[in-house]
Amino acid sequence: MDKITNVKELRLKATDVREDIVKMLHEAESGHSAGPLGMADIFTALYFNVANIQPDNPEWAERDRIVLSNGHICPVLYSCMARTGYFPVEELMTLRKLGSRLQGHPHRTALPGLENTSGPLGSGTSQAAGMALALKMDGTNQHVWCLTSDGEQQEGNTWEGVMFAAAKKLDNLTVIMDRNYIQIDGNTEDILPLEPLGDKYRQFNWHVIEVDGHNMEAIVDAMERSKNQHDRPTLILADVVPGKGVKYMENEYEWHGKPPKTEEELSQALADLAEVRKQIEADQMT
Repeated sequence: MDKITNVKELRLKATDVREDIVKMLHEAESGHSAGPLGMADIFTALYFNVANIQPDNPEWAERDRIVLSNGHICPVLYSCMARTGYFPVEELMTLRKLGSRLQGHPHRTALPGLENTSGPLGSGTSQAAGMALALKMDGTNQHVWCLTSDGEQQEGNTWEGVMFAAAKKLDNLTVIMDRNYIQIDGNTEDILPLEPLGDKYRQFNWHVIEVDGHNMEAIVDAMERSKNQHDRPTLILADVVPGKGVKYMENEYEWHGKPPKTEEELSQALADLAEVRKQIEADQMT
């Protein structure tokens, strides 16, 4: 797969992904908006630039493994998979429909290119750690990327995976956390405080990189640096705005678990994203 190395092109691709997300969710009339929109830059960087994958050969033995832990944000995953060539882009509009391969939480055997089934929160880090250990035992150079949420850090099984990965010195594992401070009932720090998250991982002997989750250049750099870490896993703690790009959703926890249902909501979301695209195109940064 040809990688996109130009930062502006990556930012424009992330806007394509966000447009897909709101259209998919509107068509489905159900699903999660805030998380997928917030993580579009992260997923775009991973799928279009950093990860070693072959969408036309999804079972390629030498591929990187991409594990989604918080499966409810799967619209962003599906969009990136479709736009890199795993399946037709037109299929995105079947999200959550009866008989669709694009289930509301990904099912590993339903779609080529899915590495894990995710629904119950908190299991992705352990799944990814197991894959990373297996690859190390095989003596390969592949990398495992695990996308996870901040709300999942409230679950004990997450920390079992964190301890295991550090104990096994899994330097071929990078966990990227969507630190958007929201969960379905409100702000994470009001419900069950998580801070200081970075320091907690450091105490568990992880390498921690803190990054602006919407700075494409910084995201790519953080991912590349994580691949060069030795003797311990890496956490990329990404500061992310939930609902990014759609003004009426940004930082509003109520949009964690609902779609833009009305035509007015869809139209406004697409208008906001059109403005984002216009700003990117006018930007002289390459």
